[in-house]
Amino acid sequence: MSVSLHVLQVGYVGDEEPLGMRVGSSITYLTEGDVHVVVDPGLAPSQRHILDPLGALGVAPAEVTDVVFSHQHIDHTLNAALFPNARFHDFAAIYRGDLWSDADAEGRVLSDGIRLIRTPGHTVEDISTLVSTEAGLVVCTHAWWTADGPDEDPYAPDMDVLRRSRDRIRALGPVMVIPGHGAAFVPSIG
Repeated sequence: MSVSLHVLQVGYVGDEEPLGMRVGSSITYLTEGDVHVVVDPGLAPSQRHILDPLGALGVAPAEVTDVVFSHQHIDHTLNAALFPNARFHDFAAIYRGDLWSDADAEGRVLSDGIRLIRTPGHTVEDISTLVSTEAGLVVCTHAWWTADGPDEDPYAPDMDVLRRSRDRIRALGPVMVIPGHGAAFVPSIG
C-alpha cells in the first residue's frame, strides 16, 4: 500500500507590507489506511483554506489521527487545534490531550509509508516527514523554504548543519520535496 498525498496549501512568503509580511506554511495531508496526517497546519489566510480542501477530500477534522510539526515556529503550528483527536508530533515528543510522551522523532513510524527523521538546520529541532507514494519518496521538510532557496537560511543557527540535513535528504533519492514555504520541486543531486 502507498500513501495518498495532497497539498492543502502551497506555502509562500510575501513581500513586506506596512503592517508586516504575508506568510503561509506548506500544509500537506497524507493518508494510508486508517492513518490521516496533516503536516504543518500553520499560517493560512483563514482556517477555511485548510478545512475546505480537507472537506473536498471527504475528511472531517475529527478524523485526522496525527499532526506533524516540522519545527515549532508559529507559522507551522498555529492551526493545530483544528484537529481535536490528533496526536501531535515534534522532534522530541508525542502529545495528545494532556499526555506528553517523550519520543525522539528519528525513525518514528506513523504508518507503513509515513515516518519521521531529524533534519536540523532551519532550527535545531527540525524534522522531516518521509512519505512513500506510488511515484516514489516524497519529503515534507523545512530544509528548503522554496525550490529557489534561500541557499543561506537567514534563521539557521548553523548552515553546516543545514547543509548536512539537505545532503541526507538528497541521499534518500526523493522524487519530490515539499518545502516549508513553496511549491513542490524535484531536488537536485548536487
